[in-house]
Amino acid sequence: MKHKKLSWLIATLFTSPLLVQQAFAQEAAGDIQQVNVTGIRASVRNALAAKEASNSIVEVIASEDIGKLPDTTIAESLARLPGMSSGLDRGNASQIVARGMGPRFIGATLNGRELASSEPNRAVRFEQFPSESLSGATIYKTQNAELAEGGIATSIDLQTVSPLKYSGRQVSLKADALYYALAKDIGGADKTAPRIGGVYIDQFNNKTLGVALAFSYQDQPSMQKNIRHWGFNEDHSADLNGDGKVDKTPWGFQDDVRHGKDKRTSVLAKAEWKPSKDVLITADSYYAKTAIDEAQMQHWTGDMGNWDGGNSGNFSNLDIRNGYVAGGTVKWVNVINNDARWIQDNSVAASGLNAKFNVGDWKVESDLSTSHAMRASQWRDLRQTSKNSTTINWSFTGDERQSYDFGGLDTGNPANFGAPTLYVDTDGHVKDLLNAVSLSASRPIENSIISRLKVGVRATDREKSYRQTTWQLNSTAAIPDSAYQTVNVSGFPSYIALKDFGASTAAAFGPNAFNPDGQVREDWQIRNDALSGWKVKERSTSAFVQGDLDGEAFGKTYRGNVGVRLVHTTQTGYGAQSLNGAAPTAVEGGTSYNEILPSLNLIFNMDEAQERQVRFSVARAMSRAPLDEMRSSRNLNVVTDSTQPITGSAGNPELKPMMANQVDLAYQWYFSKGSLLSAGAFYKKVSRYIAITSDTTTVNGRPATITRSVNGDGGDIRGVELVYQQAFTSLPAPFDGLGIASNYAYTTSNIHEKTPSVNPYPIEGLMKSNGGVTLWYEKAGYEARISANYHSAFVRNPTWGAGQLIMNEAETYLTLNLAKQLTPNVQLRFGIDNLTNQKAVYTSANIPVQQEVTEFGRRFNLGLSFKM
Repeated sequence: MKHKKLSWLIATLFTSPLLVQQAFAQEAAGDIQQVNVTGIRASVRNALAAKEASNSIVEVIASEDIGKLPDTTIAESLARLPGMSSGLDRGNASQIVARGMGPRFIGATLNGRELASSEPNRAVRFEQFPSESLSGATIYKTQNAELAEGGIATSIDLQTVSPLKYSGRQVSLKADALYYALAKDIGGADKTAPRIGGVYIDQFNNKTLGVALAFSYQDQPSMQKNIRHWGFNEDHSADLNGDGKVDKTPWGFQDDVRHGKDKRTSVLAKAEWKPSKDVLITADSYYAKTAIDEAQMQHWTGDMGNWDGGNSGNFSNLDIRNGYVAGGTVKWVNVINNDARWIQDNSVAASGLNAKFNVGDWKVESDLSTSHAMRASQWRDLRQTSKNSTTINWSFTGDERQSYDFGGLDTGNPANFGAPTLYVDTDGHVKDLLNAVSLSASRPIENSIISRLKVGVRATDREKSYRQTTWQLNSTAAIPDSAYQTVNVSGFPSYIALKDFGASTAAAFGPNAFNPDGQVREDWQIRNDALSGWKVKERSTSAFVQGDLDGEAFGKTYRGNVGVRLVHTTQTGYGAQSLNGAAPTAVEGGTSYNEILPSLNLIFNMDEAQERQVRFSVARAMSRAPLDEMRSSRNLNVVTDSTQPITGSAGNPELKPMMANQVDLAYQWYFSKGSLLSAGAFYKKVSRYIAITSDTTTVNGRPATITRSVNGDGGDIRGVELVYQQAFTSLPAPFDGLGIASNYAYTTSNIHEKTPSVNPYPIEGLMKSNGGVTLWYEKAGYEARISANYHSAFVRNPTWGAGQLIMNEAETYLTLNLAKQLTPNVQLRFGIDNLTNQKAVYTSANIPVQQEVTEFGRRFNLGLSFKM
């Protein structure tokens, strides 16, 4: 039925413009008129023109109009490009996956400047950049010597608007009402939310001074339904069915329903001053903030692990698959009700001052920038255990089947649960400060194979830290049953939740229950918090020389660039060390390294019009180690027998960057405006790949076996990418408004992670197949676009903890966007995200029956755009 509805929708989408009268009168047939191409067609043309002109192999996102990227955030647009995709967070495209490699292989810059990150590692959350603030993005799939080092997979440069490139004042305002369909299943969830944004651009002083201001605000309801398996007792279970084999029993499972606020705000201010044709000075500042206040309701089960067969007699009706107990009945199990709040505040600020001067034949550019990111989060969990045990029936058999019930226990009745304990786990804080300065100069060279020479230097200073506090409180005053409400969620057992979480917890646990200062904590909590905290300092200098190439060989013209980048980095990691559970003491370590990064890019024009191009690139690239894995913290067990090794877990401040020697070859045919047919292949030989494993090293002169991140051998990554785009402008009206953009990528690698220990995962981010197709129509004031994007299963790390890898199963994500120009200044828009209600499915430890399934639901938006 869904396929019939979708077919009907597509048919309606692309035939309805034929049935309406054109909104604007055309000139008489004999008159000459100037056609101003805007909207989707303009975006496609501009992007392909930039791609065609680049000396590198790139993908380009171009704004359809001022303040109008194809999507709400740049992350959604990036995820649709050839060879690229993304993981979801709270239903939004977030961290990018490119060419079979995860976020640690992707560099991110804003106006060419490296960005600080509110994540513990280096990964940038691209959903923090709304369309109002950006004019586009360039995704470098091959390396240039002048590019800031840091992206083996790709380097993504986001560009903000340039006010002096516009003629006259430009104003664009957008307002949307959003509807979240999943809210109808969750009691108390908000169904609707607003989103507003705008851009103002103007020029002064005879167009020598330009200013741009942009803002956005979205009060996005945060909601999801989730069921998660906790894994299996692999080593200490027992034979349950009498076949002489140990049956691995589950530790338990949980359900999780969330609803709340996810408020996103951003502001951009930019000024350009061009007092003469030889001087351009630009100052810009960008700030984005995310504030999440999310209610989380969970049921936890335990008492199912059957440690050494201690409760084998409680199991019956077993469904055992490949040695794993995937379903059955178990008696005497308690249920825990969690009424929790997740509070999280993220912010990122990036400011810079750039000056460009013409000095004779030289073009000189200097840039000074600073970027600062922060993240504060706290999980406030009111935890209550059922007064009486119950009988649980469950069936977790994989393929999204997660069936369970809690017997006769009424989980919506507060009288069935004991006194609550309040857990704050944890109050965590990330800070990242990145300062940079660069200077470059270029000049043309006549009568040489090198048409232009460019040289430059860059220096960065970065410091990132994390600290946390954990505590728990017993109530000093009882919470009456009348303070609770029953929350019903479709498909889940009922929950109990406080009617007023803040007031009730303050009355029962004190007004400072969520303030880390002065809390009484257990020794293990103090020790664990100290070992979890860290700081990393990183200082880097680099220099490059690059020559632009322009000439003729074998009867064909060519262009490109050749160069080399030299990098020197010094890093120091700080943390704490605990020996045999003793009080932690400070510890630090570090290293330094030098890297040489040569690169060559060549484009051969196969015809005089330069429509057919063969592109070739060879380079050496690097991606630095994740910052959180460079911590010095160590938790060690030291036995008295000096012949036995020390054991434990640790960070590794001596991590070197991952390196890759890489080759790209592509054929591109720009056969008409807005049209492209291309095929490309790439090969990357990755060395010093970073993975978590048990590593043999030396600590205080003694051998030690420590679980930590290490530089491994690496391996090969290979892929092919196919692209077909066409604007069907040669078709008779009204079909000349049709267009298509499609791509497919296949990637393979022999690199594996170190987890699970048996049959380890492939490299994080490896999608063997991914691609998409977008069909669009633009004519007579109508716009329509439907996009379908697919990726096969890939390994990702959706949590904060390094090495906590899971398999993100295959997904197909559909979006629909419609628009109608009501007047020359006003446009009506309608859209649906996640049209087929695609769920996120994670499989852990390569065990098909150990899954986590999350439903985010569909999102609808109705909005107006105003432009003048």
